[in-house]
Amino acid sequence: MQTLLQNLRFSLRMLAKNPGLTFTVMVTLALGIGANTAIFTVDYATLLAPLPYPEPEQLVIVWSKIQTSHNGVSAGDFTDWKRQSTVFQDLNAWNGGRFNIATKEQPELVQGRQATPGFFQMMGQSFSQGRGFLPEEGQDGKNHVVVLSHKLWLKLGGNPHIVGSTMPMDGAPYTVVGVLAPGPDDRADSQLTVPLVFKPEQLNHDFHWLLVMGRLKPGVTLRQAQADMDAVTAHIAEQYPKSDKGWGAFVEPLKNDFLPKERKLTLWLLLGAVGFVLLIACVNVANLLLARSMTRQKELAVRSALGATPRTIFIQLLTESVMLALMGGVLGIGVGYAMLAGLTAVMPEGTLPSEADLRLNLPVLLFTLLATSFAGLLFGCVPSWYSSRVDPAETLKEGGRSGTGVGRHRLRRILVVAEFTLALALLAGAGLAIHSFWNLLRVDLGIHTDHVLTFSLPVPDSRPKEPDKIISYYRQMLASIRAVPGVSGATAMTGLPLQGTYFGMPFTIAGKPAYTDPSQRPGAGFQMVTPEYFKTFGIRLTGGREFNEQDTASSVKVAMVNEDFVNKFLKGTDPLQQRVVVEQLIPGVTKLGPAVEWQIVGVYRTVRNRGFREETPEITIPFWQIPWPQASVGVRTAEEPGTMTRSIAAAVHAIDPQIALDEPKTLDAVRDDVLANDRFTVILFVSFAIVALLLAALGIYGVMSFSVAQRSHEIALRMALGATRNRVVALVVQEGVILVLVGLGFGLVGAYFVGRAMRSTLFGVGAMDFSAFGAVGLILVIAALLACWLPARRAASVEPMRVLRTE
Repeated sequence: MQTLLQNLRFSLRMLAKNPGLTFTVMVTLALGIGANTAIFTVDYATLLAPLPYPEPEQLVIVWSKIQTSHNGVSAGDFTDWKRQSTVFQDLNAWNGGRFNIATKEQPELVQGRQATPGFFQMMGQSFSQGRGFLPEEGQDGKNHVVVLSHKLWLKLGGNPHIVGSTMPMDGAPYTVVGVLAPGPDDRADSQLTVPLVFKPEQLNHDFHWLLVMGRLKPGVTLRQAQADMDAVTAHIAEQYPKSDKGWGAFVEPLKNDFLPKERKLTLWLLLGAVGFVLLIACVNVANLLLARSMTRQKELAVRSALGATPRTIFIQLLTESVMLALMGGVLGIGVGYAMLAGLTAVMPEGTLPSEADLRLNLPVLLFTLLATSFAGLLFGCVPSWYSSRVDPAETLKEGGRSGTGVGRHRLRRILVVAEFTLALALLAGAGLAIHSFWNLLRVDLGIHTDHVLTFSLPVPDSRPKEPDKIISYYRQMLASIRAVPGVSGATAMTGLPLQGTYFGMPFTIAGKPAYTDPSQRPGAGFQMVTPEYFKTFGIRLTGGREFNEQDTASSVKVAMVNEDFVNKFLKGTDPLQQRVVVEQLIPGVTKLGPAVEWQIVGVYRTVRNRGFREETPEITIPFWQIPWPQASVGVRTAEEPGTMTRSIAAAVHAIDPQIALDEPKTLDAVRDDVLANDRFTVILFVSFAIVALLLAALGIYGVMSFSVAQRSHEIALRMALGATRNRVVALVVQEGVILVLVGLGFGLVGAYFVGRAMRSTLFGVGAMDFSAFGAVGLILVIAALLACWLPARRAASVEPMRVLRTE
């Protein structure tokens, strides 16, 4: 302990004697450690930390499974699962929804959910006020109660006596029975919950519209739960072969269930990227310390001559390195906190699950400590080992010059090569992400996004569901909107371009062999639109005709399909001679009616409705033939659409004063939202790549500067013997370029593996993208040339006779 304290005191004195070097090392490490701390915080909160619920390993999601795809669950299946399964403590269902809350000024729309009464108890959520739902509140007539999130409670004024009060929602009074404690629900979309009540017509096995979550009994494994549900679904399929034959269930942990696989991979890739930044920072610091150790050769030789063993010198120098690392780590925590705040501010909504609590907690700080210790050992061991092997006799005899032997120069060059290898791999990842994003921006969306305003009209379930009343309601609504000055077109539809169709429906082609197993039928997106849909969004027809006002419930059932549908299901036929058979959708009821044949009358350009990466076969039918209570609206305007939101909202309220516009956005903004996660990923990769580029450039600048300082006598002698300044510059630059080219060669191998790791997250880009690799390689070479040219220029500007006299 006495030796350790002595080493620490000496290390602090030595670091204080070299404030410039100490500051440079601390800042370099703080960048690497801070970036790792910020990204690890995100990864830990999202992928590693347990869910913030009691016994989180017991919580599972149960999906309906058909072939290999997961689907929602029908109300009939859910009630049968709950009754027949034996492995769950409880099983609950929920479904999202939007609720119009009456305020003094105008209706406000709030995202919420409907959940069966045992939901909160199953999750183990606590309440700051009140309670969850009682079993009897899951019955019709007793279900007008609501639980608020803590965030919504604060937004509504934070009334401490709100429990028991009445809150008008969707034109009906609801009693507030509870307020949740602060927690994950405050970060979720759903800000209130009402009981989920099944109407008799909803208890069917046809319409899959629910999400189901369960809590396993203690000791029950996922495998046992899956086996139990396999038996249950097999029994249900025997009872209801028409609807459930071929359907099964899939049980999986709740944690990260709703996080796409590509996003999980991106989070791990980002952690790898900042790991590269930390490695580059460590290599850079190792180079600095190696250069510093060469200037301390005489001091170390004296210590060795006075009896210090190589082990003693090694431990002393390593202590200095670890001290530097710890100081950089402390600064890195502050940098990481700032980076995390920046990440949170620019991160698109919905990027992470609501359970992810982004805070610098104990596991994150332990990770930072480990990263710091690793960094100190990594950049400290090699310089310390080299310095501890100094020959005191030779060093003292030559005044320290021989201590800068060839081996140390070789090591510094190896470290520079390592820096550029790592930097190229990271820059290649950024280049691939940029190229992928560029490809996404150039995708043909199939629509014109300019001058279009979109929003939804969440009509309450309490409104009439008769088709003629729905049609009358939307005809009046669209006529009111079209009457607004500056509006050139308005349409209603059940989906929203770029965000997806409202339904996915199985179908068959009329005249082709019928499927003996209904579950084997193909599926396609299914939506209803009013006649002006194609004109409003600028969707071009490639065959047939559009819908018109005569396509009503009393006329022939007609449909249009997109090009992806034709290419996938009708290749080699005339699509306008085909009919698709789809089960009837009953307006306002979660139930399917008898199958209906729809004559295809038109084909239109595919609109990217499931992101920009996937094919999207679609069937589109006239809204006037099957009207749906809740619809979205698109409005084409002559002026900037964002400036007309208020006047369009007034036109809506003139028809229905109790309805609030849901998320009014321009279609350009919708497109940007779809690209938000890809844009965010590109920004992060590019940011870390720029840091890596700067560190690599500083690394080679340091090496070349030190090399010039060590070779000042040789350079002066060359110039005295007739070498020109350009010749000296070329000599120095040539040495740096050789190091860079070797680093680029190794870096290309690393870039290939980076490309393979990122392949599933990219669009239109392969693992070996020569355009991206060539661009980032050129950037690295330019940065290296600049970093080499500055020391070379300084070397060529010396006065030979002055240097020689000094020597």
